[in-house]
Amino acid sequence: MLKSDGKLDIDAVLANLESYRPRRRGWSWRKPAADATVGSFTYRQISEPQEQGVPLPAATRSFGGIDPQPECVITTEIASGRFEDDLRRMRMAAWHGADHLMVIRTAGQSHFDGLIEGTPEGVGGIPITRKQLRATRKALDFIEDEVGRPLNFHSYVSGVAGPEIGVLFAEEGVNGAHQDPQYNVLYRNVNMVRSFVDAAVAKSLMSWAEMLQIDGAHNANATAREAWKVMPELLVQHAINTRYSELIGMPKDLIGLSTVPPTAPPAPAIFMDLPYAVALRELFPDCKMRAQMNTRYIESDTREATVTHVLNLLVSRLTSVDVQSTITPDEGRNVPWHHFNVAAVDTAKQSLLGMDGILDMVQLKDEGVLVERKREIIERAVLFLEEILEVGGYFESVARGYFVDSGYYPERNGDGIARDPEGGVAAGTVIPRDADYLAPVCHHFGYNALPDGDDGKPCDSIGGCTLCDPGKIVYVDELDPEDNVHSRLEEKADLRASERTRPEVEWFGDGWLTLNMMLPAPEEIAYYAALQMVEKMGLEEAEVIHTGVMHPTEGTYVEIKARAPYDVDASTLEIPEKEEVLSEDEIREEIDERPMTVVAATVGEDEHSVGMREIIDIKHGGLEKFGVHCVYLGTSVPVDKAIDAAVETDASAILISTIITHSDVHRKNMERLDQLAREKGIRDRLVLVAGGTQVTDDLAKSAGLDAGFGRGTTGHDVASALVRFRRDRS
Repeated sequence: MLKSDGKLDIDAVLANLESYRPRRRGWSWRKPAADATVGSFTYRQISEPQEQGVPLPAATRSFGGIDPQPECVITTEIASGRFEDDLRRMRMAAWHGADHLMVIRTAGQSHFDGLIEGTPEGVGGIPITRKQLRATRKALDFIEDEVGRPLNFHSYVSGVAGPEIGVLFAEEGVNGAHQDPQYNVLYRNVNMVRSFVDAAVAKSLMSWAEMLQIDGAHNANATAREAWKVMPELLVQHAINTRYSELIGMPKDLIGLSTVPPTAPPAPAIFMDLPYAVALRELFPDCKMRAQMNTRYIESDTREATVTHVLNLLVSRLTSVDVQSTITPDEGRNVPWHHFNVAAVDTAKQSLLGMDGILDMVQLKDEGVLVERKREIIERAVLFLEEILEVGGYFESVARGYFVDSGYYPERNGDGIARDPEGGVAAGTVIPRDADYLAPVCHHFGYNALPDGDDGKPCDSIGGCTLCDPGKIVYVDELDPEDNVHSRLEEKADLRASERTRPEVEWFGDGWLTLNMMLPAPEEIAYYAALQMVEKMGLEEAEVIHTGVMHPTEGTYVEIKARAPYDVDASTLEIPEKEEVLSEDEIREEIDERPMTVVAATVGEDEHSVGMREIIDIKHGGLEKFGVHCVYLGTSVPVDKAIDAAVETDASAILISTIITHSDVHRKNMERLDQLAREKGIRDRLVLVAGGTQVTDDLAKSAGLDAGFGRGTTGHDVASALVRFRRDRS
């Protein structure tokens, strides 16, 4: 069992994998919440809560730590190349609300004609192997017990080894997968006949295993020169794969369409994407909608990517979504970092909850431009399908380059992806079965000459196949003595076993970190100046990953990644003990016995009062709640006025606040307060406290004060400190 204060034990996950069996099969959906009230709010589109998790930041501070979960499954996509680090990232994502853990397959595996064994390191993703699948599913068993809900594990059934992968996934408890023969044909140049024959077998196995199938139509607008022009084609690709899956026997509730909005700002994205989303849901009402984000136009600016993500989520809320995929804000960098996966999950959760119940207040028009544009897209798709039939079917239309053409159908620019039906990877490898062909396995697709009168299962003649008798599965551990998970773990064994810590963004202790800086220089100068500055910091392998022009000459924002060639020994850190916060009853008893007056003011030239009001006002649970008499002087108060007021009221403490601060004015105000109190001869009897967004306890104490409070402080925290400090002076 996992403990929230302990790390995931990779060695425990890897132990006895040869005996591990998945405890369930099939896809799991979230269950609607029995009580839609969470904290102070009533929701309309939420599911049962997690048992443990990390709430959104504002929830932790201002809303009692509530963590409502949207009603749809939320995806995180991971592609680090090392599955052992994926497991840790899955745990992080699950704590933030992801329950669809999707592992992107390593580049090139589409062209492997068989299964891989062991756990080699991948490029562009994870090599999908039996050991990797078992270790991941086993780790997810631990994690789902920890968060208190099922977690769906997802990968890819495609490529030349599609049927073998399908069997592997069915055997190993994979819950969902991509499967679309058109993906093979258009984007991997796998022979058309081979791709569709293999897909029939794979889909049959997926249906038996109750996996959610997701298609690959979204690759069209990820590949197209002008993605918004492929909307009719996207509908056609969805239709072809959906109908093919149905004919093979897959139920519609296991068929998921990858519904990617084709555009992104600065295009009028909602105006263009919403009609397409409505059309898709109207044409495929019984299928599941897996809303994936638009990544075609994402650059290296994380802010821009996040805004695109939120606009895509608005489309989901205005239509429907069963599985909400996410994008990492670093998609344009192709750098798979832990914190960006979590940020994307939080973006989805926050946006979906923020737009909860939106269709109870707004309604999509049933006439006008939305309906007209929806109808136009559907009509273009129908005409496209009719032309495919006229020219002789899908294979011929692909041969003519009809797909991913940059024209808006029926316009064609002659630049589509053309494939030869007789060519491609694995051409000529499909042969007719003999009349006496017998496959003694279950969930077989196609002609199978079973013995006459056999009323049992096809595998009865061999005493059960691997789907019926998992004991027959042959488990292979590692084949490569060097490129395997154990050798990678050994490289960092000392670090894992010690109290030393090192930055990481992708793999355990990889040393990578990011730095942000603003330089008052043009982009080219800022680029190279930033690299030199990072080098002077003692960091290595520095690389600029983003520049943002503030003005051609006035300034450039630069983001850099670099590697730290050192680590920190946690046992040597001087971490101050957290001050004990007294109970509310203890504070009240103290104030009842020894009444307390405090003077409070926002000092200097600062006009902000909200923060101080939250600390002192009774309605915010502030000091007044505990019986403290508060003399509030207001805003823009000179520091000497606060001292004079403390003398006049015989106060026990002075609280000052500074929110907006330049030139270290907050530090100067604190030093001035201590200095004046000493000059007046009252420092020994006064508790001096400062607060503000840039104030820390260490900074306040270095300026001569008793305590400092920053973001997230409550009146309870301050009241407890005041009582303790006054006791010390007694």
